[in-house]
Amino acid sequence: MTAPATTDTPPVEPSVTTSGDRRPAGRYGVLALTAAVVVGLLLGYAGGLLTPTLTRPGDSSAEAGFARDMTTHHAQAVEMGLIAFDRGTDPEVRQIGGDIATGQQGEIGTMQTWLRSWGLDPTGDQPRMAWMPDGTGKIENGLMPGMATPEEMAKLRVAQGRELDVLFLQMMIKHHLGGIHMIQGILDAGGDDDVRKVAQIMKNTQQTDLTNLQNALKRLGG
Repeated sequence: MTAPATTDTPPVEPSVTTSGDRRPAGRYGVLALTAAVVVGLLLGYAGGLLTPTLTRPGDSSAEAGFARDMTTHHAQAVEMGLIAFDRGTDPEVRQIGGDIATGQQGEIGTMQTWLRSWGLDPTGDQPRMAWMPDGTGKIENGLMPGMATPEEMAKLRVAQGRELDVLFLQMMIKHHLGGIHMIQGILDAGGDDDVRKVAQIMKNTQQTDLTNLQNALKRLGG
């Protein structure tokens, strides 16, 4: 959701594949993206409400575990995307960051609505990844597959210029690879058809993101 652009300073620059215009995001553009993230979350909630509730996955089900763990996984991606949009210097990096932030925030809304409609708490008492065969073995230093460490996030938050652009691309590629691995876990588990449909859309979107991220990283020589 963006305000009409003026002829002098567009609030959000269009996605381009060249690196000629490397102005950082203006405050107005950041506020517009923040509003879009909120709208995405609300639309996600609305989408989740459309999921039929003829069957309700239980508290220890794969569906509940996936919704809880992927919410946490997505939340980190949203923060990374907002950082890239706010302070990235490459227009394509900023566009990718904004798209990931808004898209994954909407999916968080959908997953949290599932949990409420199933009568389940947003967090459960199961270990991370316990819903996935050998999932707990995928945890490294308390982090789910692909997630950045606190030290890596701290570095991203203070990075500037090309360093930030390249670091974001590298971290998000790793993040998406881990996310796709988790999504495949719920697809392989069977179960709720509507959850699997949304999960397949997530997988398709992240695979497309990966192509764009890898191409941008190659272009920037990262």
